[in-house]
Amino acid sequence: MSAAQVREDTKTPPAVRQEGKARRRPVAWAAGAAGVLVLAVLPLFNLSLPGLLPGPTYTPGSLQLMALCMLMAAAALTYHLLLGVAGMLSFGHALYFGAGVYGLAIILDRTGLPLLPAMALTLVVVIVLANLTGAVALRVTGIPFAMVTLAFAQAGSVMVRRNPDGATGGEEGLSLATEHVPSFLVGVANTRNLYWLALAALVAVFLVTAWIQRSRAGHVAAAVRENEMRVRVLGLQPYLAKLLIFVVAGTLAGVVGMTYLLLQSGAVPRAVSSDFTITLLVMVVLGGVGSRWGAVLGGVVYTLLDQRLTALANSDAIAGLPRILQIPLSEPLFILGTLFILVVLFLPGGLAGAAARLRSREAARRPQQILEEAG
Repeated sequence: MSAAQVREDTKTPPAVRQEGKARRRPVAWAAGAAGVLVLAVLPLFNLSLPGLLPGPTYTPGSLQLMALCMLMAAAALTYHLLLGVAGMLSFGHALYFGAGVYGLAIILDRTGLPLLPAMALTLVVVIVLANLTGAVALRVTGIPFAMVTLAFAQAGSVMVRRNPDGATGGEEGLSLATEHVPSFLVGVANTRNLYWLALAALVAVFLVTAWIQRSRAGHVAAAVRENEMRVRVLGLQPYLAKLLIFVVAGTLAGVVGMTYLLLQSGAVPRAVSSDFTITLLVMVVLGGVGSRWGAVLGGVVYTLLDQRLTALANSDAIAGLPRILQIPLSEPLFILGTLFILVVLFLPGGLAGAAARLRSREAARRPQQILEEAG
């Protein structure tokens, strides 16, 4: 929570705050359900969003981009469980996303199993990996925890790039063995089905995240984030609560990774790199730490900017600018970095925090307007 949000909260009585939150919750869920319905029918219409999408919404290129945005939003949600709920800063979360991507690709390639059994086996591998690494990493906290998770992720990245027994494809990556995947999920002609699969993955991750966050373990983990000593004094077990959050976050990241493999038709080393974890961190901070909707919004906005700025950087419009403007504008990461700095400086609660402050100001103005009209 940002300092501005804290100040706003101290101005409002607790009972009023709770009543306001309870009143907004059904509205937020109804708006979310309506948004999911709109997204579900979007591929059936010929809508153009110049600057955001490369073509009409029914075309494979636009569907691919929108599906990628939804998967990155789901991946950001899994990181929100770690940072926003339990307060755990991890630099190795990409390990579990990459385990889902490479695990499914290797199992399909080496065993010849059908898709669903291969996904189930990959899920078991991800759960075991998350339990083992989490049990070790959570023996420490703070920066040491971040360094231990980074070490595990680096070990996974080195293994992928070393290409043991030709299993991972090394720097070239690994193509999806499409002969073991149902035909309706293969090929450009079926991008619409992959889009719906990505949407289903996002909804499932969001619902599980909301359930975990409101569960007893989620409340304990949130309490540990604020004051671990007090939780211990109450006789609760912080380690088990944090381990549960860690394993659930890693498992959900693995599920998103498996869907990502189907969408991209291949695995690449970046899926296991620490750079990808940093990207997830940026998405969560951009959307607003502690907010589920903020994580979704941050994932979508970051991915859209990353993809569309790359296209803009190679356009004739940028090539025709003076070199003093052409050089920075031709680097998408420079623009994204500048945007991130501006958000941190001027929107400390992220995009979700800015929206919350606007709602608070509107709510504060409403009684005054009523009094003025009555007078």
